[in-house]
Amino acid sequence: MRGSCVGGQGKAAGGRGVVTGERDAGAGPRSGWDGNGGAGMIGGPFFVLVVVGVLGTGLVAGVFCGFSTFVMRGLAALPPAQGVAAMNAINVAAVRPAFMTVFTGSAALCALIAVVTFVVWPQEGRVELLLGSASYLAGSFGLTVVANVPRNDRLARLTPGTPEAAVYWPAYVREWTFWNHVRTAASAAAALFYILALA
Repeated sequence: MRGSCVGGQGKAAGGRGVVTGERDAGAGPRSGWDGNGGAGMIGGPFFVLVVVGVLGTGLVAGVFCGFSTFVMRGLAALPPAQGVAAMNAINVAAVRPAFMTVFTGSAALCALIAVVTFVVWPQEGRVELLLGSASYLAGSFGLTVVANVPRNDRLARLTPGTPEAAVYWPAYVREWTFWNHVRTAASAAAALFYILALA
C-alpha cells in the first residue's frame, strides 16, 4: 500500500512537472519578427532593421546640425557673391552618392519600418516606431523636398555678384536655416523614438 501511495505521488508530481513545463514554455515573450508570426517584443530581423534606422536618422541629424550650428553662420559672414557661390557648390556636392545614400536610404528604411510595424504590430514599442518613421519621413525628408530644395533651386538660377543674388542671399540664409533647424530636430527625434522602441 505504501509503495502504491508513493508511486501515486510520483505520478502526480510528474503530472505537475508536465503542466509546469508547458506553462513555462508558453510564458516567454515572443519576438516581433521571429519567423513564427509572434508579436511581442521587437526582435530578430526587425530589431536589426530598427538599429540601422537609428544609425541612418542619427547620421542625417548630425549633418543637418552641422549646417545649423556653424556652416550657415560661416557662409552668412561672407560677402553675398562669395556666399552664393559657396552655397551653390555645397548643394551640388550634396547630391553625390555619399550623402544621398544615407538621406534617401534612411527614408526608405523608415517607410519599411512603418510597414513592418503595421504588419507585425508588436506589443511593445509600436507607437515609438510609428512616431519615428513619421518624424523622419515628414519632418526631414518631406520638408527637404518642399522647403529646402526649392530655395536651393532658386539660388542656383542666380549669378553670384548680381544685384538679384545679393538681395536674395540674406532671405535665403534666414529661411533655409530655419527649415534646417526643423529637419534637424525631426531627424534627431526619429532616432530617439527608435531608441525608445528598443529600450
